[in-house]
Amino acid sequence: MKLTNKQKQYLKGLAHPLKPVVQLGNNGLTEGVLAEIENALSFHELIKIKISSDDREEKQLIMDAIVGETKAILVQKIGHVLTIYRESDEKKISIPKK
Repeated sequence: MKLTNKQKQYLKGLAHPLKPVVQLGNNGLTEGVLAEIENALSFHELIKIKISSDDREEKQLIMDAIVGETKAILVQKIGHVLTIYRESDEKKISIPKK
């Protein structure tokens, strides 16, 4: 599923007041963290993840891995916070058509 810029802007607006649901610690991206992200995506559809890594390359690799593993859509990344979206079976968020 591809999103247009308007659709991404809409999701950014919805994500603005949200707090990070998952926070990655010193252990980085583990199986347990991925499972928690999957659960959060299934329940909320739109989530924020906080990645506490000072190394830019490592942080980028973790963000890419999360998006790839969860098959979610990258909405935005600002600093240490990643916002992703994945539609669930019971659509909770209705995205504008265009």
